[in-house]
Amino acid sequence: MAISSILGYPRIGVDREWKKSLEAFWAGKIDEETFQRQQQEIRLNHLRKQQAKGIELIPVNDFSNYDHMLDTAVMLGIVPKRFGYEGGVVPLSVYFGIARGTKEATASEMTKWFNTNYHYIVPELGDALPTLTENRPLLAYREAKEKLGIEGKPVIVGPLTFLKLSKGYAANETDAWLERLLPLYAQMVRELADEGVKWVQIDEPIVVTKLSDEDAARLKLIYTTLTEAAPSLNIMLQTYFEAVENYRDIVSLPVKGIGLDLVHGLDGNLAAIREYGFPADKVLGAGVIDGRSIWRADLNEKLALLDELRGIVPEERLIVQSSCSLLHVPVSTERETKLPAELKGALAFADEKLDELVLLTKAVSQTADAVREQLNAADKALGLLKNSAARNRRDVQESVTAIAKQEPGRSKPFESRYSAQQHKWQLPLFPTTTIGSFPQTAEVRKARQLWRKGEWTNEQYNAFIREQIDTWVKLQEEIGIDVFVHGEFERTDMVEFFGEKLEGFAFTQNGWVQSYGSRCVKPPVIYGDVAFHEAMTVPETVYAQSRTNRPVKGMLTGPITIMNWSFVRDDIPREQVAYQLAYALRQEVEALEQAGIGMIQVDEPAVREGLPLKEADQADYLAWAVKAFKIATSTVQDTTQIHTHMCYCEFHDMIDSIEAMDADVISIETSRSHGELIYSFEENTYKLGIGLGVYDIHSPRVPDVEEMTGMIDRALRVLDPKLFWINPDCGLKTRGREETVASLRNMVEAARNAREKYSLALK
Repeated sequence: MAISSILGYPRIGVDREWKKSLEAFWAGKIDEETFQRQQQEIRLNHLRKQQAKGIELIPVNDFSNYDHMLDTAVMLGIVPKRFGYEGGVVPLSVYFGIARGTKEATASEMTKWFNTNYHYIVPELGDALPTLTENRPLLAYREAKEKLGIEGKPVIVGPLTFLKLSKGYAANETDAWLERLLPLYAQMVRELADEGVKWVQIDEPIVVTKLSDEDAARLKLIYTTLTEAAPSLNIMLQTYFEAVENYRDIVSLPVKGIGLDLVHGLDGNLAAIREYGFPADKVLGAGVIDGRSIWRADLNEKLALLDELRGIVPEERLIVQSSCSLLHVPVSTERETKLPAELKGALAFADEKLDELVLLTKAVSQTADAVREQLNAADKALGLLKNSAARNRRDVQESVTAIAKQEPGRSKPFESRYSAQQHKWQLPLFPTTTIGSFPQTAEVRKARQLWRKGEWTNEQYNAFIREQIDTWVKLQEEIGIDVFVHGEFERTDMVEFFGEKLEGFAFTQNGWVQSYGSRCVKPPVIYGDVAFHEAMTVPETVYAQSRTNRPVKGMLTGPITIMNWSFVRDDIPREQVAYQLAYALRQEVEALEQAGIGMIQVDEPAVREGLPLKEADQADYLAWAVKAFKIATSTVQDTTQIHTHMCYCEFHDMIDSIEAMDADVISIETSRSHGELIYSFEENTYKLGIGLGVYDIHSPRVPDVEEMTGMIDRALRVLDPKLFWINPDCGLKTRGREETVASLRNMVEAARNAREKYSLALK
């Protein structure tokens, strides 16, 4: 009989109790013993839920106190020297220091986990001497068995994926590092086997990307070694997010199971199974339920797929599972009481996906008739949403179809616009600015809460927002910043704010997902056709501009970021959704310009994370992503300066596309990965305005002037000083007022020093 499983469960808890425990510990409100006790109870509750739902192969060690890549690094003793680690089990103080930084040491780099909105901490191999500090998968297995009687499936980040996603070593050192790490992995699985563990899930999502012949050989070496180290252990080599490359090589590896994504990698993986079959000595982990989507599955369609697979793989060698970890979706729809009925019925969060998996497994092991009532209910729910008015707006569809046929672009090239803008704005060399948001204090959050509850009138709330704007306009004046922002005090989130003001969006009450560390976001749901309703940002921006003679940037979130940071309808191509968003934002850009705002920032931090993992699909995505940005921004006057911002991504493979967006100024996060991005610009000339973030806003430390000056000097080795801007690496929403002001003062001083140093050379 087939069995059910998932690849991982959300960490945060139904009430975000995980986040609250973390932040209480960081704030010193609870001690380490209390923190560890709270985290264990959260962990066990997640296991209890899966057990009660009927999941048969339950993952353990998928839980983390911050991030699973960081967990793997510290388990292997890979800790940067600057944190003073002296061996043994890594203390929590060091663990969180790597993630968040300390007063003495900068945090490790953070970047996107493949093409998701989850961020992982990048391991720094450097001159580390790896050792197995503790067998975390074994400890998690014991905990589940002893506390709950669960025969768990330990989850481990695979050696090749770990290496490929780490930094601090040259390509020609890969094999040397593998030689250091592989014995530790072998020890890990041997200890699991000795404990009586039946299945272990070793995640190798890197195999869905393009691998070299050398990497293929490394995979064979890895899994031969691990199988020989623990011959009684069933290793599930787990892949996800796309179809595997080199299918025949992957399924021939000496493991007991292969997990395939049959949602996002359906076409490629299914075609390979049809052509080459599946090994008779292996179990197939069939990832049929989408671990990244909030939409209810078409269960009849999934059953048809499973029936086809059963014709190739006997059901006793079939595990019905999620396509990836459920880390990427909210916990439960149970408390969503305010959504439109046609939308609520079509949703499936993590807990509902557990139900879907159990249902499908029952249908496979028995018959579809055994679950016919549930199948019919799913069909009806999906049909109601498909036929809703929200998904059938002819006015939007016709307008966007017409715009999509055009090739958007500014009326004049950058060089002409640059001259006109310099004449208008008279900015100094190395203009200083910030990315958009200023600290959202407890006072700001409380005011918003009072307003949302109806305890404050619109007039009271708007007066409060204006007071905050007044405060920070004055502070920007005192600090000496050249181009201001209004601070975004009225915004809970850079995507949610716009979604609330556009048609076609819905908002959950508890649809939280982890973005990085304790940072949780509640993505909007794009469930219908997107349409502009009325101006969204004009009042606050115009008010801020009225309080100063310095230019104030209008602040918008771009179409691709809104799309990639939302849960998106899956009934039309994402390209079409992007164009609908772009058309709506164009109308906001035009409203700002008409209101006298001559600098407008349209942020696109999420362009890179949406890049398809398959090289063959990347050019098409980048083409329509660039087109969407230009649809939104290209109708303005030559003197209107368009800014954009990107962060926490690898940009070296899309510099050309960034330039094609034709923004007058782009700011890019580089403080955690400054050298890598500088290298990209050494290899690729960039001829538009650019600011490389000169300090990390995600760390509480205040960087000194000398540190920022060093970053400026490095950037100016490869960038035109006349086009260079100076800014933090991201918005300042999460920082405190004192540290923000201190950091910005240092930034402005570093800019002044740079002007003195470089102005003579440029004359």
